[in-house]
Amino acid sequence: MSIFADKNSKVLVQGITGKEGRFHTSQCVAYGTNVVAGVTPTKGGQDIDGIPVYNTVKEAKKATGVNCSMIFVPPPFAADAIVEAAEAGIGLIIAITEGVPLLDMMRVKNYLANFECRLIGPNCPGIITPGECKIGIMPGKIHKPGGPIGVVSRSGTLTYEVVHQLTNQGIGQTTCIGIGGDPVTGTSFIDCLDAFEKDPETKGVVMVGEIGGNAEETAAEFIHDNMTKPVVGFIAGITAPPGRRMGHAGAIISGSGGAAQTKIDAFKESGVHVCENLGVLGELCAEVLC
Repeated sequence: MSIFADKNSKVLVQGITGKEGRFHTSQCVAYGTNVVAGVTPTKGGQDIDGIPVYNTVKEAKKATGVNCSMIFVPPPFAADAIVEAAEAGIGLIIAITEGVPLLDMMRVKNYLANFECRLIGPNCPGIITPGECKIGIMPGKIHKPGGPIGVVSRSGTLTYEVVHQLTNQGIGQTTCIGIGGDPVTGTSFIDCLDAFEKDPETKGVVMVGEIGGNAEETAAEFIHDNMTKPVVGFIAGITAPPGRRMGHAGAIISGSGGAAQTKIDAFKESGVHVCENLGVLGELCAEVLC
C-alpha cells in the first residue's frame, strides 16, 4: 500500500504553462502519474502535450475530477494558489514552490483548517509511491517499488540520498515524502509517521531531520508513545554554527533551540535507531528495518 498518493491519484498542475511546471509535468507523466489537467489563469483552452489547461481549479475539477494538485506557481502567488485548490475541494495539495513568504504561509495554514485537505510543502520535492505515481521533482529512477520502508524528510536532496542507499541495498519503499524545510509547512513528521504506522505494507520508517525548530523533538515523543514499527533517524547540520541559516529557511539554530545534538538525544531517548554517518545509512536500515 501507500500513504496519501497512489496510482488512482488524478493530478492537476497549477502553473503548468511555466518553464518549471511544464518540465516537471512531463517527468511525472513519463513516470506514469495520471496528470489530467493544468491551470494557468487566462490560458484556458490551451493544452500542454495533450493535457488540457483551464483558467481555474474549479473548472478543472468539474471537467476532470482531479483530487490532487501540484503547484509550481511563483512565490508571490503560491499562497493564493493553495487557497484556490482547497476551496475547489482538492484533497491533496503539493506545493513545490520555494520562497513563499512566511506570513503568507501562516495565513494559509490557519485558513486550511476550514477544509478537508492535506498540504505537503511548500519548498518540498513532493511525494512518490514507487511504481505508481510521482508528484513532484524527485528523480524517479532511484526509487524501488514494493516496500517495505517509508521515508519522510525535511530535506529534498537527503531524501534522494536515503532512497538511493535503500535501493542499492535492495530495499523498496512504500511512499517517500519530502515535507519541506520552511518554518511553516502543511504536513508534519507526525502526520507522516502516523500514516506509516497505520499502513500495513510499511514495516519500518526512515526519518531525516535537520537543525532548526522542534519538529524532530515532538516527532520523537510521538514515536516513543505511538510507533510500534522501527524508525531509523538522521539529523543533518550537526556542525552548523548557531545563528546561521543553513540551506532551508527553517534550518537555523536560535539560542539553545534547534541544535542537532538536542534532536539526536531526543531520538535516542525515544528508541529511534540513530545514524550519525549518512554514508552507512543504507547498511543500518538493512540491519534494523528488514
